[in-house]
Amino acid sequence: MKNIERVLITKEGRKFYAKDLSEDLHTQYGFIKGSELKKSKEGDLLKTNTNKELFVFSPSFIDFYRRIKRDAQIIPLKDIGLIMAETGINKESRVLDAGSGSGALACFIAGIAKEVITYEIREDFIEIVKSNIEFLGLKNIKVKNKNIYEEADDKNMDVVILDLPEPWSALESCSKALKPGGFLVSYSPSVPQVADFVNALRKNGSFVYLKTSEITEREWEVEDRKVRPKSKGIGHSGFLSFARKVQ
Repeated sequence: MKNIERVLITKEGRKFYAKDLSEDLHTQYGFIKGSELKKSKEGDLLKTNTNKELFVFSPSFIDFYRRIKRDAQIIPLKDIGLIMAETGINKESRVLDAGSGSGALACFIAGIAKEVITYEIREDFIEIVKSNIEFLGLKNIKVKNKNIYEEADDKNMDVVILDLPEPWSALESCSKALKPGGFLVSYSPSVPQVADFVNALRKNGSFVYLKTSEITEREWEVEDRKVRPKSKGIGHSGFLSFARKVQ
């Protein structure tokens, strides 16, 4: 990982990233000298030239993750959380991700899983994915220029995740890629896509359909006794459909 040396957080939760400790960090609250940042320790409280206090930490994986390059729309963290919970992805899991986009999902899962393989047909997206993998310092992702509608040459996968316009067209390839008991997940933004995918699953003897869910997130403002939902939040992003390979 690179390009972030320190994370600074105000008491109100506002974050700033210091990329070069040889330079001063300028913020809306004033600046902090690079020499102070360089000698700072975990949890130190530094002050800007206007006396604004900021806590300083070394960056964690999620700090780097929030700074990756994005071109295609990425699956938000709220939905990634449901994927992880429903499939039980862990340090022993082998995961196939089809429809890499910017590689956000594959990169996040690679921080937990044993191995991630991601398929993408667009060369421009593949370059972004490779850039994000390098930025995050991940060693357990393979990027392949491959169309899962046509084939999947990776076998014995624990989980296959589809972020595709026509996920029902990939069922045969997914069946070959998954081990018995493995999970198939489809992420789709629209109801017709969900209906076509689930109906195709129910006609396919290789899978048992489990559920379709949608996660909405509503962040709250908490200031003394003023406690209310924020005016803006993350509403609909996509539907997640889950199935399991049975034969």
